[in-house]
Amino acid sequence: MNTSLYKYSENCWLKHPNSQSPDDTKVNLVLCFASRKMLQADNIYNEVKSKFPSALISMCSTAGEIYQDNVIDNSLVCSAIQFNKTTVKATSVNIKNFDDSYDAAINLAKKLPKENLIHVLVFSDGSLVNGSELVKGLTTQIANNVLITGGLAGDGANFNSTLIGLDEQPKEGEIIAIGFYGNSLTVTHGSQGGWDEFGMEKRVTNSSGNVLFELGDQNALELYKKYLGPESKKLPGSALLFPLSVIIPGATEPIVRTILSVNEEDKSMTFAGDVPVGSKVKFMKANFNKIINAASKAADQTTINHHNKPGFSLLISCVGRKLVLGSQIDEEVKAINKTFEGKTILAGFYSYGEISPFNDGGSYQLHNQTMTITSFYEN
Repeated sequence: MNTSLYKYSENCWLKHPNSQSPDDTKVNLVLCFASRKMLQADNIYNEVKSKFPSALISMCSTAGEIYQDNVIDNSLVCSAIQFNKTTVKATSVNIKNFDDSYDAAINLAKKLPKENLIHVLVFSDGSLVNGSELVKGLTTQIANNVLITGGLAGDGANFNSTLIGLDEQPKEGEIIAIGFYGNSLTVTHGSQGGWDEFGMEKRVTNSSGNVLFELGDQNALELYKKYLGPESKKLPGSALLFPLSVIIPGATEPIVRTILSVNEEDKSMTFAGDVPVGSKVKFMKANFNKIINAASKAADQTTINHHNKPGFSLLISCVGRKLVLGSQIDEEVKAINKTFEGKTILAGFYSYGEISPFNDGGSYQLHNQTMTITSFYEN
């Protein structure tokens, strides 16, 4: 397994000094992360394809691109991977062709060959797709022993529209599944938050899918504004700084839900994933040091042993973390790079949702406000 890391800007390819030296003409897989504006350029797919003519190419819009130990905006970052013994296959669907996200996910997973499948990497539109339903649909078709990770595309802090592309010019509504096959690849994952809970626990008493109306028989939006205090005047933007910790019925571990929008007319709040009736909810706020430490811990969770660092690690963090860390956002990825002792190629993006199991295994979930890392080792 050989991996190189590139940044493309002003019609020029810049190769990161940590890169290995795969043959660009023989690269198997290229993962591209870029701003929506960058992906809207008419020639962007052809530009990447001309550099990596034999590769399967995925493209995903972001709320920020991760380039080794730096976070950058309005760029195109590409990780180019040449596997030695691993087969890679991919497929896609568009949410606009299905009744809902669950149905789209089932059809997507059915299109992916299952024999010798060990890992599925998912990149999804982040505006039109319900991430919770996407995960539920995928898990009906993919065996429990196959790791599923990935994330929802971003659009800065705008939440207008996102773009995804598989071997074509990126467009709205796309969902990609990339399958990894064979017994020579080991894939590990880690996911950590680092946020503090505050306030009393509330119960969801009225919701529909990912739209929340009432907590403890009180209007959820009004209650949320009360807890935010002066920050409520900055809604919906400030909602990214105050997510909710949610324990869904039947679960024992909390998941974090980011608020995507608020509707002042019907006093509702729309989340990146479902908030079912009966869920137990607590408000959350940022803790700078804990967020940085959590990123490092997520990296450590993906390390098989201290002598064997991953060949490549995919970092998917949440746009809310980026807004909290602000000008110090690089600290998050520098902590990860330090954990890997600078020996692992790092690339990824800031997202509208992260897909992975809980750290102890358990069920797959759409997470928010986490740093989720997928690490690859090829024997």
